[in-house]
Formats: sequence, structure tokens, C-alpha cells
Amino acid sequence: MEEGLISRLNNWFWNEDIWLPKNMTWEIIRRQEKARYAQFNELYNGLLVAVVLIFVRYILERLVFAPVGIYLGLKATRPKRAPENPVLEKAFKANGRIPYKQVQGLAKQLDWSGRKVERWLRQRTVQEKPLTLTKFTESSWRFTFYFSAFLYGLYTLSDKPWLWDTRYCWYGYPHQSVTDDVWWYYMVELGFYWALTFSQFLDIKRKDFLQMFVHHIITIMLLSFSWACNFWRVGTLVMLIHDFADIPLEVTKMIKYLGKQNMADISFMIFTLAWIVSRLGLFPYRVIYSTMYEALTILDFFPVYFIFNSLLLALQLLHIVWTWIIVCIALQAFQKGVRDLRSDESSNANGSSSDDETSPKARKSNKS
Repeated sequence: MEEGLISRLNNWFWNEDIWLPKNMTWEIIRRQEKARYAQFNELYNGLLVAVVLIFVRYILERLVFAPVGIYLGLKATRPKRAPENPVLEKAFKANGRIPYKQVQGLAKQLDWSGRKVERWLRQRTVQEKPLTLTKFTESSWRFTFYFSAFLYGLYTLSDKPWLWDTRYCWYGYPHQSVTDDVWWYYMVELGFYWALTFSQFLDIKRKDFLQMFVHHIITIMLLSFSWACNFWRVGTLVMLIHDFADIPLEVTKMIKYLGKQNMADISFMIFTLAWIVSRLGLFPYRVIYSTMYEALTILDFFPVYFIFNSLLLALQLLHIVWTWIIVCIALQAFQKGVRDLRSDESSNANGSSSDDETSPKARKSNKS
């Protein structure tokens, strides 16, 4: 009974009328010898790659990136912990912000001065914040991957005609044979986004946690759908375009964590330009244009077209939201320097915090 239900659900989900163009079946794909079709069951390799990448990241962060950060002046030790005090600990955890009157009430209850209570609260706040060294190693890992993946993507696609003319993404479809270099490019990128999805719950929590989680899921779905439907040619263009802008972003954050504000300002402007060119230029005008217009002039329409383009448009919507944030930062950078809205505005380059950031009045904004 259960096997029959699973079989019916499987047949319903993988309906050939939805996933494949006319005169094409899954059986043809499985038995085709002239072309090496992308197989849906190959996607599990992405999970295996994710495990390997998480291990590689763990090794590099501890044996390479952390020592480099310490050499460049970042502290590896946490600030002194606040003395244990159940009354203040309860108030600290229960309130996003402790007003002045409550501080005075706590001082009276403990027979302390108000200044001593504020000092304890500042120390306790600093204790909660991640080390700048930790943020530096996270950005170093992402930079290493994006830079390596971008170079490999350029190498892989340099002799592929669809890099220069997107109509080749659709010529001959679906009889397009996957080469070994493209296979590895796809599986490594898919594995990286699976690894990011898993590690996001363990890494420093960013202000755009939800947006990034949605981004990772949409990206994984896009990679999986494009592979299952043999849309992998346009998928390689999506990966290449996205890695391009992420490189200067991570460089900017690394420089900022080291306290090099002027260099960070310059790097951020480079990132802003790269972002606008790639996410608001190349992605919509090369990729989305090709999937929504060029594909229909070459291929017969089939329903999965809606699914694929809906995911691309959702990704573009996230690009627009982030562009607004980036432009706001760029406008502030001329006067205040780069401020990474995705990082806790807590620690300076030496891993310490100013009194303004750790005061009871500022703690609520730091936690938001």
C-alpha cells in the first residue's frame, strides 16, 4: 500500500509533460548513449561535497586564516568575563534595553553605585559579542571559495560558446552532453551552498539571516532544477555571475575587520560597482532575458519554464533589496566609512568595543 502511494506520488511529481519538452521522456534520458545527460540522482554528490567543504573550512580557519589574523593584529582571546551576578544576569537576559531608572533600581537592590551596574552591563554585553578574529576567518573562507570558484568557472566556460552567446544555452536542447569540468563545477557550487545553509546556524548570526537563508535555498533549488531539466548551461552562467561580486565583498569585510578604514572604503566602492554590473546588469539582461525570451524563440514551451523563471525572478528580487542596502552604505561611506550591515556593529579591529556601543542604551540596537 505504502509502496503504491510512493510510486504514484513519484510519478505525479516527475510528470514528463511538466518537466520535459515534447517527444522527450525520462527513459530516453536514462538510455541515451550519444549525449551524457545530467541525471537528477547525481545531485546527492552535492551533499557529499558539502561535508568535504565543511571539513576543509574547519582546517583552513584554524591552521591558516586564524594565524594570519593574529599576525595582522587581531586578538585571539575573549575579553574578561563579567563577575557572576544572578540579579543582573536575569535583568540582562530579560531586557533588550535597561533604562536608567531600572539601572538605579538594580544599584539600590545590590547596594552598588549606578556606575558600577553600568560597568557590569557593558562588560556583559562585550562578553556576548563574537571576536573580530572569528568574523575575519569566516570572511577569509568565503573569499577563498568565491575566488577559486570564479577562476575555475572562467577556465571551464572559456571555450564554451554560451559564455559569449546565450542562445547556445538552448541550441540543441535537450540533447546537450555534460562535460567533466562542468559536472565538477556544478557539484562543487551546489555543495558550497548546502554547506552555507548548514553552517549558517552555527556561524555569527547576521542581520540578514532570513534573507541569506532564503537566498541559499533558492540557489540550491535553482541548481537542482536546472540540473534535473538539463538547463545546466544557463546554470553555469548564474554561478559565474554570482561569484564575481562576492569576491570584493569578502575582501572589504576582511580589510574592515583589520581596521584599515580607508582601504575598506575603496574596496567597498569596487564591490558596489561589481555588484551593480553583475546583479543588476549581467544577471537580468543576459540570464533572465535569455530564459524568458530567447528560450521561447528556440524551444517549444513546457510548464517547468514557469518554475525555473519564478526562481530566477525571486533571486533578482533579493538582489534589488540588497542593492538598496548597499547604496545606503555607499552613501554613508563618504562621511562615516564602510559599515557592514551584515555584521554585528560591535567589535573594532582589536576585538574590543567602545563604551557607546556597550552602554545599556546601545545594547538594544546592537542586538537587533
